[in-house]
Amino acid sequence: MIKHVTILLALILTGMQLQAAVLPEDRTEVLYHRYDGGGVTIDGPSVLVRKDIANKVSVWGNYYMDFVTSASPDVLSQGSPYTEERTETGAGIDYLRGRTTMSLSISQSSESDYDAETVGFGISQEFFGDLSTISLNYSQGNDTVKQNGTPEFSEPAHHQRFGVGWTQVLSKSWIMAVNAETVLDEGFLNNPYRSVRFLTNTGNVGFQKERYPSTRNSDAYAIRSMYYLPYRASLRAEARYFTDSWGITANNYELRYIHPYKDQFIFEAKVRTYSQSQASFYSDLFPHIEAQNFLASDKEMSEFSDLAIGLGVSYEIKASRLKFFDKAVVNLYWDNIAFDYANYSYKVPPNPGDENAVSVAIGEEPLYSFNANVIRFFLSAWY
Repeated sequence: MIKHVTILLALILTGMQLQAAVLPEDRTEVLYHRYDGGGVTIDGPSVLVRKDIANKVSVWGNYYMDFVTSASPDVLSQGSPYTEERTETGAGIDYLRGRTTMSLSISQSSESDYDAETVGFGISQEFFGDLSTISLNYSQGNDTVKQNGTPEFSEPAHHQRFGVGWTQVLSKSWIMAVNAETVLDEGFLNNPYRSVRFLTNTGNVGFQKERYPSTRNSDAYAIRSMYYLPYRASLRAEARYFTDSWGITANNYELRYIHPYKDQFIFEAKVRTYSQSQASFYSDLFPHIEAQNFLASDKEMSEFSDLAIGLGVSYEIKASRLKFFDKAVVNLYWDNIAFDYANYSYKVPPNPGDENAVSVAIGEEPLYSFNANVIRFFLSAWY
C-alpha cells in the first residue's frame, strides 16, 4: 500500500488567496513530480484542465499518477523491496453567484491494495468591500484497505474533514489568513503489512502485526501572511499547529521569499521546519509480545523533525510566441528535506558479505536520519 507522500505544488497563495469574486481562469497544467529519499522513490505525471462557462461556472478535471519503488529501512527489515502504482482522477465544478462561490469536487484513486473515493463541498463569501473572505468546506472519504496476497482481507476506512477560514486584506501591501480544520477518521487506519518488534524470552526479536485504534480525531490551526515589498518582491510566513487523539502534537513554520526579475522571471526561496511528538502507543522495541492494546512502530508515528530548504523559478513565455494560448508559464521547484528521528532506529541487518560490517545489539541500533529531494516541474497555459 502506498504511503501517500504529500508534495506541495507551487501555489504561492494556497490557503490564503483572496478570491476577488471571479472564477479561476481557463488553463491547462501538466506536472511531473519526483520524491527521492530514504530508499523510497515516487514519481509520475499529473494533468489538470479547467474551463469557464458563461462566466458563472468553472469546471475542471485532473489525472494524477504515482509510481512507487520502496526499499526503506522498515521495508527491508521486514521484507523485500516492492513497486506500486497509484492512479487518481478527479473532477469539480465552481459556481459563482454575486460574491459567493460554491464548489463541488469528487476524486477516486486506485492501487492494487487500496481504493479511495472522496467527495468535497466548499463555499466562500466576500464582504466588507471585498476585503474579507470567509470560507467553509467539508469532505467525506470512503476507502477500502486490502492486502496483496491475501484476497480475503478487505477493511473499510472513513474520513470526514471540516474546515473554516478567514482571509483579510489589512492594507494594500499586507494580507493575512487564519484557518482551522478538524478531521475524523474511523475504520482500519494502519498498514496491514507492518509489524512491531518485541523481545522474546530468549532475548531475540519477535514480530507481531501493528494494531492501531479504530478512530482518530485531529485538529489543525494555521495562520498565514504575505507582505508585498516596495520593489515588487514579497515575503510569506506560515505557522501551523496540529494535535490528535493519538497523542501526537506537531508544529511547522515556513518563511518564503518571492522575487520577480524583469517581466518574465519569478524566483523563490523558502525554509520550513517541522517537528512532532510520538503517538502514545508507539515504540521502536516493545518489551514482550502483546505489551499493550495498541502497537505501532511506523516511523511516521515516532518523534521526529525535519528541515526543508527550497528553491524555485517561474518563466512566463511571451504571448507573441504563442499561437493558441493567452500566456504560458514554465515552473521548476526543488526542495531538500533532512529528516531526523529521535526514537526510530535503523534496523536493517548488515550484509553478511561485508567484511567491515559491525553487529549491533538489539535495541542499540543507531537512530535513523536521511535526506530527500523533491522536484516539481510543470507547465501552465491559459486560454
